[in-house]
Amino acid sequence: MNIVICGAGHVGYHSAEVLAAAGHRVTVIDNDPTRLRAVQDTLDAATLDGSCSEPRILIEAGVGKADLLVAATNRDEVNLLAASLGKGLGADRVVARVHHRAFFENSVFNYAEHLGIDRLICPEYVAAQAIARSLRNPAAIAIETFARGGIEIQEFPVPAGAPAVGKSLSELRLPPHTRLVAISRDSFVSLPRANSTIEEGDVVILLSDKENFDAALEAFGAKGGGSRRRIAIMGGPAMTVWLCRALRSRRFSIRVFEEDAERAEELAEKLPWTTVINADPTDEAVFVEESLAQVDTFVALTNDDERNILGSAWVKSKGVGQAIAVVQRPQYAHLLQHVGIDRSYSPRSSAVSEIMNVLEERGLRRVTSLAEGVLDIFRARVEPDSEIVGRSLRDIPELGAWVVVAVEHGEDVTVPTAETVIQAGDTVLVVGPNGTDKKLAKILATSVKRSADPASTVS
Repeated sequence: MNIVICGAGHVGYHSAEVLAAAGHRVTVIDNDPTRLRAVQDTLDAATLDGSCSEPRILIEAGVGKADLLVAATNRDEVNLLAASLGKGLGADRVVARVHHRAFFENSVFNYAEHLGIDRLICPEYVAAQAIARSLRNPAAIAIETFARGGIEIQEFPVPAGAPAVGKSLSELRLPPHTRLVAISRDSFVSLPRANSTIEEGDVVILLSDKENFDAALEAFGAKGGGSRRRIAIMGGPAMTVWLCRALRSRRFSIRVFEEDAERAEELAEKLPWTTVINADPTDEAVFVEESLAQVDTFVALTNDDERNILGSAWVKSKGVGQAIAVVQRPQYAHLLQHVGIDRSYSPRSSAVSEIMNVLEERGLRRVTSLAEGVLDIFRARVEPDSEIVGRSLRDIPELGAWVVVAVEHGEDVTVPTAETVIQAGDTVLVVGPNGTDKKLAKILATSVKRSADPASTVS
């Protein structure tokens, strides 16, 4: 494919690196000669010196014949303009990276729809959602960034005395937007039907949106998180706001440490359910006074990689159970495990995962395998000529071997019912027997894509 990337910073460079390595023809635009020289010296990609917001430069870069344009400069307004211009000049699909919540969310105005942009991506948001997922449900099965992290899947055994034991699926009163994906009993795995009965010792796979996941777990006797978990966050950038919102529940007690007094006040207003402290948590006196050795997880979210790494390593040496660091630069990746950091996340890698999803959304791809390889989760876009378009799931016998567990339509995601109507352009998560991807692709009138999953973490 022909791909034009606007901006050669962290996200732009890494996008070019991954896409060029995958065999795509990549052109990188930037007006910083130093950044362009780094691309020229290390990547198999063409470069162009100029402003991404100038139509002349975009035309020279070949945007009119581009399969994808990625606008990834460090300025939201430039990215929105470049992506919109790219679409107008003929690019098949366009993606814009944004930082500001007002651009990313559609609460006031839908910038993507108005400007003709196929996808807005916010790396900080995606990374925050990934961190939140790992804290809410450490055993959750990875299904990439489907519906902006709004869907989770987990596999667990059903204990004795669980409310679901002895009941059929039709008798269970599961929370909204919840689906039982599979039941494993005596080494036999099945897709559940209305008359399927839950027994003690069954291993079940459950899917739900993040708002209902804890309640869904309780129906099967699996506690969402046990006692309240204590979280300490160092730093107050936008990612901190995303993370605190994603963790907002009675399961978490959150303290945010921000050294800038003005920013600390802003955070206190935005996040009234958290405790915001104007201090450095790695200061020995603050660490002792706030009893930080007792927290369950320390998350370093400052904009300084070195500070995040050193801070996380320091609190681990002081007895904190788990430390998570956010880092941008890949040269630090090999250090993290050596200094005791449990997990790390990279916003730039999260952005590339989102971009790869855009590239592959028109095909069908196996996301992950369930139940020891017996079942697969497929992610696919439903094309206009698919035989299931305009029909409710109840009226699609062709899908008898598969279960549609989630449907993404535009910005909306649902866990479907039998009455859900599939529309052209919908993206679906489908569970079915291993090795049936070609048959499913034929029904959805799409093509099978090879798996490509750039990691969302750097460790």
